[in-house]
Amino acid sequence: MAVNVAVSHLKINQMYMSLDYKIILDNLTTAIILADGNLRLVYMNSACEALLQISLNNTIGNSIQYFYHEVEDNENNTSLEKATATLKDDSLYTKRKARWRLANNEVITVDYTVTPLLESSQILFEIQPLDRLLQISKEEALIASQSTTRNLLRGLAHEVKNPLGGIRGSAQLLEKELEEISDDPGLKDYTNVIIAETDRLRNLVDRMLGPRHPIDFINVNIHEILERVISLIYAETKGSISLERSYDPSIPDIKGDFELLIQALLNVVSNATQALNSQPENSSKTITVTTRIQRQFTIGRKHYPLVACIIITDNGPGIPSDIIEDIFYPMISGRAEGTGLGLSISQQLINQHRGLIECVSQPGDTRFSIYIPLD
Repeated sequence: MAVNVAVSHLKINQMYMSLDYKIILDNLTTAIILADGNLRLVYMNSACEALLQISLNNTIGNSIQYFYHEVEDNENNTSLEKATATLKDDSLYTKRKARWRLANNEVITVDYTVTPLLESSQILFEIQPLDRLLQISKEEALIASQSTTRNLLRGLAHEVKNPLGGIRGSAQLLEKELEEISDDPGLKDYTNVIIAETDRLRNLVDRMLGPRHPIDFINVNIHEILERVISLIYAETKGSISLERSYDPSIPDIKGDFELLIQALLNVVSNATQALNSQPENSSKTITVTTRIQRQFTIGRKHYPLVACIIITDNGPGIPSDIIEDIFYPMISGRAEGTGLGLSISQQLINQHRGLIECVSQPGDTRFSIYIPLD
């Protein structure tokens, strides 16, 4: 009886220990794969699921070569053979800047190390995505530069708005003087132009600065926000653009300002709409709005276990390559009639929600990805 009790306690302790290790592994930013001696998948952590864009439950027991292979592997499965050989040689195998093609045909660049676990005859893969590290550095530079730009704009706005107020007031006084000394209604047109142009410049400065009221952080449903945006775009385009949805209903409420998030997302979707409207009338025009959960994600230097990802895709002409890196700066626009403020304001609003907007573009496929942390 005592032996059976001891065995039961041992099994319980092992179960709790395995749960503890799983919690630890799932909270690592390094992607982990555990495979057996035949390179069949035994386990992968959440970071690896996000990196390879697959699910452990759907792939466990399959050979790892089914969900990735090295692009520059000149000989068939050479890298996989070297990984298997680590069990025989009891040695580490490390490869830098390997390019992996995933099951969805996407290519990523990674550093990885293969470690043999001789006691269990298993192989441990530790994978560090280099694309994401480079992207983090780029995001840090973007966030820092936007912060500097906002400070410059505040100073510039103060210097510009003061004389504009003086010009507008003087034009109004001049208008009254002209009414008293002349019956010519045409003279009033000149003062109207001055007043209208000063108002336009003042509004432009206000838009560059973004919203002036503080953010009201409450629980908001991201899909309710997106539906509001889609309804506004549908009313504007009168059905000339196909608006498609691919939502993940499991995304919980996020902390944010309902109206400001509508404005941020509306600017991005409006930008896609304007790009599609530049296409010929008979061409296909589609905007797709997708929502997904992203695990173990880093924005700048801050790591978040979960973020909500909103992807807005259009099949328009794409963003010119010479401005793609600068589209989130004020006054940068690919359209002659554009002010270049919409995306800058969106990035600023999403930054205020601790998030980030990224963009990749080529003709026929422009994708804006908005990431907002989940508490």
